[in-house]
Amino acid sequence: MSSDDAVRAFPSRSIETSSALTPEQAEAVLTLLAEAARVDGQQPVSEQGRLRLRGGPRQGVSHLLLTLDGELAGYAQLEDTDPVEAPAAELVVHPSQRGHGHGRALGTALLAASGKRLRVWAHGGHSAARHLAQVLGLTLFRELRQMRRSLTDLELTDPQLPEGVTVRAFVPGKDDAAWLAVNAAAFAHHPEQGSLTQRDLDDRKAQAWFDPAGFFLAERRGELIGFHWTKEHAEEGLGEVYVLGVRPGEQGGGLGKALTTVGLRHLARQGLATAMLYVDADNKAAVSVYERLGFTVHETDLMYRTET
Repeated sequence: MSSDDAVRAFPSRSIETSSALTPEQAEAVLTLLAEAARVDGQQPVSEQGRLRLRGGPRQGVSHLLLTLDGELAGYAQLEDTDPVEAPAAELVVHPSQRGHGHGRALGTALLAASGKRLRVWAHGGHSAARHLAQVLGLTLFRELRQMRRSLTDLELTDPQLPEGVTVRAFVPGKDDAAWLAVNAAAFAHHPEQGSLTQRDLDDRKAQAWFDPAGFFLAERRGELIGFHWTKEHAEEGLGEVYVLGVRPGEQGGGLGKALTTVGLRHLARQGLATAMLYVDADNKAAVSVYERLGFTVHETDLMYRTET
C-alpha cells in the first residue's frame, strides 16, 4: 500500500508537529507510552525523550502527534541537536491501533521533517520495528545492549582505587558544573550522553528517583576525574548503573571497575534484587569489564538510519 493509499484509508488521521506539548497533550502521550510499555515489556521512548514531554520548548526537539478522530493514536519525537549526526527519532503507535499503517505514516513524516536524513531507535528490536525500518528504507546502524546481573549473590572484591583517589557523594548545586564538564569529556563521542546540559541535569535531579547518596564522584586532590551515578527502579526491584564515566587521561587504570563495584555494593545495600546497565555492543572494552563482573545480555535496542 502506498503512502497515498494509507492516507485515503484513514481520512480522519492527522499528524500535528509542535515544538512543545500542552500539559494535556503530555499526559495523553504518557498514557499512550504506559500502555505500549505494558504490552511490549519495555518503554518505547527513552528516559531523555520522556523528560522532554514537559517543560516547554527545547532547542532542536519536535513532537509529532498522530490522531484518529481527535484521539491520540501515535507519537514521535525528533531531536536535531547534533552538529554532525543525522536527527534522531523515537516513535510509538498505540497497541490497539497497530497494523494499519500509522507507524509508516509517522516514519514518513519524520523523514520529511529531517530532510530524509534520519536515525530511529527501535527499543527491544521487535520484528514489527525491523519491518518498519525496511519499509522506510533504513538500515541497522547501532546496537545498544541492556545487561543484568543478580545482586542477591553479590560477591565482589574490595574496590581498588588508583593511588590518591577518593570517592564521595555528589552535592547538588555544588558539583553540577564540574560533573557536566567531566561527563562531556568522558562521552565526547557519545551523541546522547555527552551533550547533557544543566537543564538536562536539573530535569533528572527533579525526579522522584534521584538520590545524591547513590551518585559517586572520584577525585584526586579535589579534582573530579570519574563518577558512577546509580539509579533505583524500586517498583521493579532493579538498580541501574545509570552513568559511569572516567575523564580522558585517567582511563585504563582500573578506576572504572572500582567505581562500578562501589555502585553495585550501594545498590545491593538498598535491598534491590538485580542490577542493570546499558552499553553499546561495539564498546568491547566496557562489555568485557561488565561480563567479568557477572553481567549478561537481557535485551537489545537497535538504531536504524538512512543511507544518506
